[in-house]
Amino acid sequence: MDFDQLVSKNRSYRRFHQDHPLSKETLLELVGLAGKCPSAANRQSLRFVCSCSPEKNRRIFETLAWAAYLPQWPGPAEGERPTGYIIILADPSQWHWVWTDLGIAAQTILLEAVRRGLGGCMIGNIKKEPLRSVIDAPPHLDILLVIALGKPAEAVVLEAAPTDGSIKYYRTGDGVHHVPKRRLEDLVLGVYA
Repeated sequence: MDFDQLVSKNRSYRRFHQDHPLSKETLLELVGLAGKCPSAANRQSLRFVCSCSPEKNRRIFETLAWAAYLPQWPGPAEGERPTGYIIILADPSQWHWVWTDLGIAAQTILLEAVRRGLGGCMIGNIKKEPLRSVIDAPPHLDILLVIALGKPAEAVVLEAAPTDGSIKYYRTGDGVHHVPKRRLEDLVLGVYA
């Protein structure tokens, strides 16, 4: 798969084949790649907690909110839940560039997951204090992001944003997840050649 295909296939998957477990080794390999990423001032401030334990995953799942544009959907049903999580933590008060590092690391994890036939979803809507107790997070670190991972059990289709400019994703009756994307000419403010 070329890089354009890899990026296009890297979607926010929210339903997974729960009977397809992830291994500790896979999660550690994904975090290992994130650890090789560029880091502002080479601070390497991010820390990671991984889970592929069904019981721990159940408890992590309970601390997350899914798909803000689908308010009637409570998240994936039993049998469609993630089989792995990578939780990213840091002390953002120590380094304002940690947010840049977070984006680079999370995207790297997800691109490699897709290359391996997996998929994931970055989740920022987190009940942080309950999750903190589930993962026994050190008190000086903030939970920045949760990456839910697994083998996708849904089709996600990219399409051109409608003329009204709406970028809200939606699901059709057949369960296909549609993601409107702005056109290149709407994104680029100027090109100087």
